[in-house]
Amino acid sequence: MDLKKTHSVVLNEGDPEQKRAEILEYFHATFSIDELLYDTLKDDDAFYLRADRLRHPLIFYFGHTATFFINKLVIARVIEKRINPRFESLFAVGVDEMSWDDLNEAHYDWPTRAEVKTYRDQVRELVAGLIATLPLTLPVTWESPFWAIMMGIEHERIHLETSSVLIRQLPIDRVRRLDFWDVCRDAGEAPVNELLPVPGGKVVLGKEEGHPLYGWDNEYGRHEAEVGGFAASKYLVSNREFLAFVEAGGYGEERWWTEEGWRWRTFRNAEHPLFWVKRGEGWGLRTMAEEIDLPWNWPVEVNYLEAKAFCNWLAARTGKAIRLPSEDEWYRMYDAAGIEDPQGWGEAPGNINLAYSASSCPVDRFRFDAFYDIIGNVWQWTETPIYAFHGFRIHPWYDDFSTPTFDTRHNLIKGGSWISTGNEATRESRYAFRRHFFQHAGFRYVESTHAIELHDDPYETDALAAQYCDAHYGAEHFGVPNFPKACAEICLEVASGRATGHALDLGCAVGRASFELARGFGEVTGIDFSSRFFRLAARMQEEGYLRYALPEEGDIVSYHELGLAELGLAGVRDRVSFFQGDACNLPDKFTGYDLVLAANVLDRLYSPRRFLTGIRGRLNPGGLLVLASPYTWLEEYTKKEEWLGGYREAGEPVWTLDGLKAELEPHFRMLGEPRDVPFVIRETRRKFQHSIAQLTVWELK
Repeated sequence: MDLKKTHSVVLNEGDPEQKRAEILEYFHATFSIDELLYDTLKDDDAFYLRADRLRHPLIFYFGHTATFFINKLVIARVIEKRINPRFESLFAVGVDEMSWDDLNEAHYDWPTRAEVKTYRDQVRELVAGLIATLPLTLPVTWESPFWAIMMGIEHERIHLETSSVLIRQLPIDRVRRLDFWDVCRDAGEAPVNELLPVPGGKVVLGKEEGHPLYGWDNEYGRHEAEVGGFAASKYLVSNREFLAFVEAGGYGEERWWTEEGWRWRTFRNAEHPLFWVKRGEGWGLRTMAEEIDLPWNWPVEVNYLEAKAFCNWLAARTGKAIRLPSEDEWYRMYDAAGIEDPQGWGEAPGNINLAYSASSCPVDRFRFDAFYDIIGNVWQWTETPIYAFHGFRIHPWYDDFSTPTFDTRHNLIKGGSWISTGNEATRESRYAFRRHFFQHAGFRYVESTHAIELHDDPYETDALAAQYCDAHYGAEHFGVPNFPKACAEICLEVASGRATGHALDLGCAVGRASFELARGFGEVTGIDFSSRFFRLAARMQEEGYLRYALPEEGDIVSYHELGLAELGLAGVRDRVSFFQGDACNLPDKFTGYDLVLAANVLDRLYSPRRFLTGIRGRLNPGGLLVLASPYTWLEEYTKKEEWLGGYREAGEPVWTLDGLKAELEPHFRMLGEPRDVPFVIRETRRKFQHSIAQLTVWELK
């Protein structure tokens, strides 16, 4: 098996048993390359260094790619039993530098590298066994168990990129060279760049259902655009070309930078590209595992903000309308070059797919018609913030892959780098990063006077998320009181005269009950499984308002903006914090609560009994557990054997309240009688769901 010649698997045709063998080989190759990457760390201690102060140490990422398989297989209901619930919680969340990341080291008791490696071996054995035994029919669709496996494989391929960038930022004495990761040794003077014409025309983007290759949800849907003619740089911007900007004092002149860019440059005190090494005489370049003389004919590697500043400087210097290309313009170049997906390659047409070296190479090595490096070498920044194509649907097994990036703050990178494999090396791939992030990314520039269409609608348009925004913060419907507020008010009522230090709102959705609880509790933690929801809760906490679009009738929508101030909650935002988490498998740090509210979450858990068993260990002595649910048990969410009620036993009905008593009464006493709390969910102007939850209060004995 040549680890440098693998590619994503065609999923819509072929012999099923042969396809099974292809997927198994692809899985093992992916797992092996990932582990070879971490072999560049010199010793175990290097796993616990933080290469970037806003990211976890590498031990997290070493565990994360393995736990991802288990967590997604559980969600997809391919497996029922976890391998290591602690690891599958510890390594689940915190990959990206996001405002809700909790990087307090006191909250993390990292396992040893050997323990994580043993866990990885167990995951490899389990997944390989599933690939060998699960029923396989073609085509493999979104609903297939094999889609969950492919999701894990392609996810691990993404982390080859992101983890290699972090390794590249470790102290040089904490890494070691390996033959598998040997860098290009070809260096010299850079060619002089020039602008060449690209004819205008139509671009059509987006996968249709049934596409032969695995795809992330943001790749599906459809986008069409007519692109005007433009000129593009023949080469990627080289280190030599970028040096002129550095030597002209470009990092010290605010006029070349966007406002965001200047804030970042000032914060980082940046004076040159991150991977350049200033020496007594001349420059060096930090590659992943060694430092070499700066190769002037390799592409410069910068973030979007630096690339944008260079374009502004070059535009002023030349008098031309220089900028970064849009996503659509990049596709005009790609399509004109006639590039195939990797399945059609004999040899890789560019420095991509690990085919040549573990670094960049000269910008004039790989030619695509008139241009060089349309794909490969380094990713290419674009002017386009990622957005959803028309017809976009969230994949239910990974609902936070794309939606957190649809915030106008994540710009698309195109073309792939030397380490881009699998889905990343395909035409339809769409990856976006915060503009200050570093990847193995550089840029080419274009000359164009055409305005770029920015899809920067600031309103939340996902239908389910918008419904919850309205249910939490919108007007009351039919005189039914706001449900999360009503639940929180009952909590404050029953907590009167008791300790009110810290409350947990479990299944917090978009956060209203968390803010309401903060009226009476000193600190409130809100946790939700759905990234769609908790990112909106976090945005409300950080910015104080939310905007969303509600369906009215057909394609007609209404736009709404609601804030904490008008609800009288602005003064409590600093007491509330939000996290993503699995109620059935919470990290150990979530403990020490005087009250836990779990509203409308019980009948959506895959293991409600496990939740009820574990929650008592998170309450302080005498603490309160408040449960509210309409008991809408569905096998879609909870296997029937896990239901607490709603079934017959020996011919007699078992009600959920009876099941709750059986589970809780050994350790809790119920306070008072159950209460009915109604709620209304608005779907459209003329369609509403009216439900009634039963609320019970339990005191820990």
